[in-house]
Amino acid sequence: MSFTLSTRAPFHLEATVRVLQRRPANRVDIWDRGRYLRVLPAGQTNVLVQVRNHGTIEEPDLRVDILAGAPPTVLLPALQRTLRHVLGLDVNPEPFQQMAEADARLRPTALALRGMRPPRFADLFESFASVVPFQQVSLDAGVAILGRIVEAFATTLDHAGARFHAFPKAAAIARADVSALRACGLSTSKAQTLQQLARACDSGELDAERISGMTTRDALDALTKLPGIGPWSAALVLLRGLGRLDVFPPGDVGAMRALGALLHFPPGLPLRRAIERFGEWRGYLYFYGLGESLLRKGLIHPVAGERTRGLSAAGT
Repeated sequence: MSFTLSTRAPFHLEATVRVLQRRPANRVDIWDRGRYLRVLPAGQTNVLVQVRNHGTIEEPDLRVDILAGAPPTVLLPALQRTLRHVLGLDVNPEPFQQMAEADARLRPTALALRGMRPPRFADLFESFASVVPFQQVSLDAGVAILGRIVEAFATTLDHAGARFHAFPKAAAIARADVSALRACGLSTSKAQTLQQLARACDSGELDAERISGMTTRDALDALTKLPGIGPWSAALVLLRGLGRLDVFPPGDVGAMRALGALLHFPPGLPLRRAIERFGEWRGYLYFYGLGESLLRKGLIHPVAGERTRGLSAAGT
């Protein structure tokens, strides 16, 4: 079973998936030989989807193939909607692209990442579960902890001799023993926080549609009232989970370091004014900082003919 996904040009599938992954060790969002692989729910079952761009960045032709599982035809629209928001297909990147290209410091990266969209986690619980393990630890450590949670609690699909993991359902975490969550690398407080959030998502007490209907300020206020969710976590849930591009996570050391390097700011120099200058698009700077670091590691191929500063030395 196959279908197409429409989107405006330009669209850089690899860059979008890589910033969604954060690290190649991601067990759920897979980038492999020019294709995005992901297990997604379809009713009471799971399906393995493959997304390829059969066109170019400037003339995208996105095609989706169902590699494993057989979703009822009636569920295809929901599957399409999920992929559209995970890949940011309905976001118009042009306003930020113009602002970034007009900044001499950002222009090389803006050209190299042209067509990168701000991706989103698939649902509200996935957003919380993709933020809580990363609190006060390095990005690599957070990815490792989340990987163990996926291994322990996710359902799987086998295809072509490989095993693919869905993201754990809220219900699975809600009924888990705290000790099993701790065995994945979570502290007791984080394990309890994640379980409380899972129960609230599973029961419907926490609802993405309701939060999406709030102003950014009200949504941040509501989220920070939840157990274990501070300003940084709330902002990341809004940015990476609900697509609020007017949010830049406060106090994110890694993001600020990456952005400081991108803007050539000396260490310790406040970046707030530079971030605020991008207004409702400030969240895009978070993805640019991450995208730049992935470019330097050779994990994103720049748009043909464009090289970021020092990119030729990546990996040396």
